[in-house]
Amino acid sequence: MLNILEQEIIDCGGIESYLYTQQNKTLLRFLTCGSVDDGKSTLIGRLLHDTQHVYDDQLCNLYSDNDQFGVHKDKIDLSLLVDGLQLERMQGITIDVSYRYFSSKKRKFIIVDTPGHEEYTRNMVTGASNSNLAVLLVDACKGIRKQTKRHLFISFLMGIRTIIVVVNKMDLVNYDEKIFQDITIKCLKINSYLSESINMKFIPISALDGDNVIQLSKNMSWYDGPTLFNILDDIKINFVTDINDQKLRLPIQYIIRDHFNFRGYSGTIASGSLHKGQQIRVFPSNITSYIKQILNCDKNQTNALTGEAVTITLTDDIDVSKGDILIDSKEKINFVESVVIDVIWMKKDALKKGQYFDVKITTKFYRVQIKDIYYQIDMHTFIHQQSDEIPYNGIGVIELLFEEPVILDEYLKYPVTGSMIFIDILSNDTVGAGMVKNSKIHQVDELNNKKYSEFELALHELIQFHFPHWNVPDLT
Repeated sequence: MLNILEQEIIDCGGIESYLYTQQNKTLLRFLTCGSVDDGKSTLIGRLLHDTQHVYDDQLCNLYSDNDQFGVHKDKIDLSLLVDGLQLERMQGITIDVSYRYFSSKKRKFIIVDTPGHEEYTRNMVTGASNSNLAVLLVDACKGIRKQTKRHLFISFLMGIRTIIVVVNKMDLVNYDEKIFQDITIKCLKINSYLSESINMKFIPISALDGDNVIQLSKNMSWYDGPTLFNILDDIKINFVTDINDQKLRLPIQYIIRDHFNFRGYSGTIASGSLHKGQQIRVFPSNITSYIKQILNCDKNQTNALTGEAVTITLTDDIDVSKGDILIDSKEKINFVESVVIDVIWMKKDALKKGQYFDVKITTKFYRVQIKDIYYQIDMHTFIHQQSDEIPYNGIGVIELLFEEPVILDEYLKYPVTGSMIFIDILSNDTVGAGMVKNSKIHQVDELNNKKYSEFELALHELIQFHFPHWNVPDLT
């Protein structure tokens, strides 16, 4: 029996035509989230199995593993296709983030399977940070739990504005429509608490038996909507950010010098675009130059866009180091000294005012102090609560004070240069994640405000006169 992949290759007329077709398909990257044991891994296994994206050897191993690890001995435990770690199989939970890939005739999918347990919230944040859509599972037997609300709110903070609420395990509640409707009403009420409305869709399923996953369920004739697969295949995502409106941000990750005549600056374009001949400015040195070459592997190209990993060379031999950020020279630089952010705290010890941490923004570390804690968010009601600390797994709003100026942007428009992770100074552990809020950024235009001494101005004129090729900026 041919699987769906083999049939697609035949329909396309060969492997080359098939690969060409794949390049033109849209990509949907979505995460599955929700509380522990709500059936996320089983749902993904069901999607892969029923769309025939499981290879024969994987299927053989699945039947073998089911005898040892399967929960339902009379049915195949499809979560074993996703939970690859030994500890995950023994405990029946997801610990690490895992990625699975499949496609339909319309689009390609990347599934980000995230853990539901509170202890692994950091992995859920990682998965949500680069997903376009969230599939939020709710156990029909247990209803909406605290972790369900936390995952919904984290998805919202990370910029996801489309959520499919999947009410799972309907087989265990006799496919009761009233239970599904009650959960729907509660989710809509939660949606009304958020500062910005989320596009929510609701569907009752049984991932274990496949009801409403790929095929419509005969057990829930009262549901007249599409299957989960059809929703994923047809849904249009409204992105918060239009990449065409973004300004250039190129954090330098590595300096390449393979011989004396070549110095390249490598990094992934965080936002915007660049092209040959473009005048750029280096932050924080504020030195300008022009792009001479754009290299991608061994290829020379004339321009590059967001997400591309490139190496560029400049027309001038200037000082550019790892952690510097290249921007367009026409853009005014705003140095940020302090900033108000949303924070998700992941350390057992609470976050308190006055503490020092290292934060990593793009490719550079900065030392920061917690200047103030505005409030934390109650995960039951989403109400802002005055607090002197952010507890373990808590979410709140705080103000940071940087020891040196930094370029920061609003997270929803610039996810890379608007986000940071907190590093414990002593243990070097990752202890939190932060997203910059727009309205509370305190900016200082250092170039316009700084007062220079007569000696500095005289020295500057001397350098400009004798070393014009250094392109030092005009201070007058």
